[in-house]
Amino acid sequence: MKTLVTGGSGFLGSHIVERLQAAGHEVVVPRSLDYDLTREADAARLFREAAPELVIHVAALAGGIGANRAAPARFWHANLLMGAHVLEQSRLVGVGKLVLLGTICSYPKFTPVPFREDDLWNGYPEETNAPYGIAKKAHLVGAQAYREQYGLNAIYLLPVNLYGPRDNFDLETGHVIPHLIRKMVESRDQVVLWGDGSPTREFLFVEDCAEGVVLAAEGYEAPEPVNLGSGEEISIHDLAQLVAELTGFEGEIVWDRSKPNGQPRRRLDISRAEALFGFRARTGLREGLKRTVAWYRDSLAQRESLARVEH
Repeated sequence: MKTLVTGGSGFLGSHIVERLQAAGHEVVVPRSLDYDLTREADAARLFREAAPELVIHVAALAGGIGANRAAPARFWHANLLMGAHVLEQSRLVGVGKLVLLGTICSYPKFTPVPFREDDLWNGYPEETNAPYGIAKKAHLVGAQAYREQYGLNAIYLLPVNLYGPRDNFDLETGHVIPHLIRKMVESRDQVVLWGDGSPTREFLFVEDCAEGVVLAAEGYEAPEPVNLGSGEEISIHDLAQLVAELTGFEGEIVWDRSKPNGQPRRRLDISRAEALFGFRARTGLREGLKRTVAWYRDSLAQRESLARVEH
């Protein structure tokens, strides 16, 4: 099947592309330099040229609490437009199926744990990433509307926080796990972390998420949103201790309580994905973190070696 993966060169997208190619799909991976999906003309040109049968929309402007607080309007605007243009162009070219990736940030701030898909509209998201979460949740509304009016076979998935090889380790725009790994690999004496460590999070290894996305693309056809998660919940404090252990960090961990904690708890009800298309995460948090730390150390060594050669 000819498959277009927006964001296919990014963190999650690259793992989805590998899985699709291994299954025999002809995969189109557009470059953001060539196609700006926030521009209708670029989106239309991409869909005309690619003529896809299946579209998996992974492209997003995403980041941690700091990035969301620094540019809330940009996070809202870019993500809203990308999803809207992908929906419209999928309709216009007659795409057979569209898979939209949402975000755990769309859930209300005080959603009962575990988060069930039916709770998605029962409150306002956590303030630090609400513009991003609301923009992505609008794609669900669009998917259901396009299904009702035009018969577009659009499905919507809600992955929990992802981590793994090829993650974004930038300290300004990355998420908590790559932040912890980078700081603890590169620091000896002290790392400063936001908040007080009390919030809890659930994390899904990126390769597991890619498997879930492809399973849904192949076997899920309904309009209801579906969570993708691991079912494991851990406090940020305990996560920091675990990353310290796996990286060999022996310095001091300092909690900056002047910074926001973010949403108090996050853990998904993952029963719908298993029941509807047989997805269940395979990789435990400790094992996934070990593989991520190893990948980061290898990439760091390669960059240092290249820098020595260039000098």
